[in-house]
Amino acid sequence: MNKENKIARRKVISGLGAGLAAMAVTPVFADRKNVYAEFGPAPILEDPTTKYPKPPFEEQSQQWPGLAGKMNPRPDHGEKSYKGSGRLTGRKALITGGDSGMGRAAAIAYAREGADVAINYFPTEEPDAQEVIALIKAEGRKAIAIPGDIRDEAFCKKLVEDAVTGLGGLDILVNNAARQQTHASILDISTEQFDWTMKTNIYAPFWIIKAAMPHLRPGSVIIGTASEQAYDPSADLYDYAQTKAATMNYVKSLAKQLGPKGIRVNGVAPGPIWTPLQVSGGATMEKLKNFGGQTSFGRPGQPAELASIYVQLAANDGSYANGQVYGSSGGGGQP
Repeated sequence: MNKENKIARRKVISGLGAGLAAMAVTPVFADRKNVYAEFGPAPILEDPTTKYPKPPFEEQSQQWPGLAGKMNPRPDHGEKSYKGSGRLTGRKALITGGDSGMGRAAAIAYAREGADVAINYFPTEEPDAQEVIALIKAEGRKAIAIPGDIRDEAFCKKLVEDAVTGLGGLDILVNNAARQQTHASILDISTEQFDWTMKTNIYAPFWIIKAAMPHLRPGSVIIGTASEQAYDPSADLYDYAQTKAATMNYVKSLAKQLGPKGIRVNGVAPGPIWTPLQVSGGATMEKLKNFGGQTSFGRPGQPAELASIYVQLAANDGSYANGQVYGSSGGGGQP
C-alpha cells in the first residue's frame, strides 16, 4: 500500500470513529424534555433543604407531655402525604406514644398499609390521640385507643391484653413513648425526675415486651425508637441520652435472643425531629428557636419523614433486618 492510500485509509477510519462517538454522546447532551417525552413524565423531585420549615421558630412552651395540635408550625405526620400500598395488610400493631411524633407517623402509615392499630398515650394527650384514631378508621382499619401511664407495670400488662383483645392478635410492637427533659446540670435532676425518665423509657418497654411475647409468632416484629442521643449525647440530656443508649442495646441483644424464634427486633434512631417533646421541656428556649439548624439541611426533620422506615422494619420484605438501628438525622448521627 502506497503512502497516499495509507493516508486516505486513516481519514476514513478517523471519520468513522468520530461519527460513532458523536452518535454515542448525543443522547447524553440531548434535550432532557425529549428524553422524558420518550420514557414518561419527568419525576417529581423534592429538595430536602426546602421541603419543611426552617428555624428560627417562635418561642413556645407547653406543659409536659405537650400536644402536636398546639405547636407552631404543626408537625407533619403524613396525614395528607403518606400513600399506602398494602405492605402490611392484615397485620396488627401496638404503638406506644402513638398520639404524636414518630408514633403517630407510624400509626398513620401502618393503617394506610392495611394494618389494624392500637395506640397508647398519656391521658392528657387525648385530643391528639383522637385525631389519630379518626385517621386510622378513615382507612377502614380497626383503631384501638388505650390511654394510660406506662410507668406502671400492671398497666403495661393490661395495655398488651387490651390491644390483643381489641385487634384480635398482635404481630407488630413499637415501643416509641419517651420522656425527655432538658437539665443544664446533673445537680438539677431529682431522683423522682430521673426515675420518671427511666420508668418511661427503659422499664416500660421491658414490661410491654414481656407481656407481648406469648402473642408473638414467627414473622412478628418489635421496633424500638432510639435516638442520635445514643451515639452523640447532648450535655443537657444526661438521663434521656442514656435511656436511648439502653434502647439501642436492648434492640441488639433481644434480636440475638429472638432471631432464632423468627421474631425480628430493630430500632430507629431519629435526629432532631419536630415533636411535642421539644416544646414541653425537652429543649431550652434558645435551642428550640434554632432547632435542627445545625443539620446539613438546616432544619429539623418531620415525623412523616421517618414513617417509611417503621413500615420497612415491620414489612415481610424487610425480613433480613434484625438487630439493626436505622438512622434518620439529616446528615448527623452515626447509625
